[in-house]
Amino acid sequence: MYTLKDTVTFAQEIKKSRFLAICGPVANEDEARDFVTRHSDLTATHNCWAFRIGQTYRFNDDGEPSGTAGKPILQAIDGQSLDHVAALVVRWFGGTLLGSGGLIRAYGGTAAMCLRAAEKTEVIETIGGTVTCEFADLALIKARLAGMGVTIASETFTGTGAELTLQIPKGSCKAASAIILDLSRGRASLKLED
Repeated sequence: MYTLKDTVTFAQEIKKSRFLAICGPVANEDEARDFVTRHSDLTATHNCWAFRIGQTYRFNDDGEPSGTAGKPILQAIDGQSLDHVAALVVRWFGGTLLGSGGLIRAYGGTAAMCLRAAEKTEVIETIGGTVTCEFADLALIKARLAGMGVTIASETFTGTGAELTLQIPKGSCKAASAIILDLSRGRASLKLED
């Protein structure tokens, strides 16, 4: 799965109607709804949108006939194997009716063109974990974990060392645990979240 690196836009005119797609990365449902609110244009005829965050997805036709706007936008997201993405397609009506098929092609196509042009980055599933280690082992553990793609979310110092809160790529948990045990000579260990 992939997500977008930044917010991108794409505009086109279809039978005198102007379409503007705005797509961007989102972390959760609240952020997706905020994205739609921020980028909607109240002067436009329709602000149709969709988002996908893991198994959660939503779409809205904003007054267009049911299934002709939001769902094609969601299909454009899914068709490019994207996750954690919100897409808004704004339409300014130009006076010519497009019909159901024309609307589906216009909304889905505008979103797809925008998403195709965007720079993407791979979504890596992570598992949270905690390591408590002594000061003597801290720098070496942090350096080796960083080399494995482990993210240190927080670092809290104790009287004898530190507690690290980690986000570990799903497939690297066993290797990370082994490295922590090896580098600390058994004094530190990785405790994974459930």
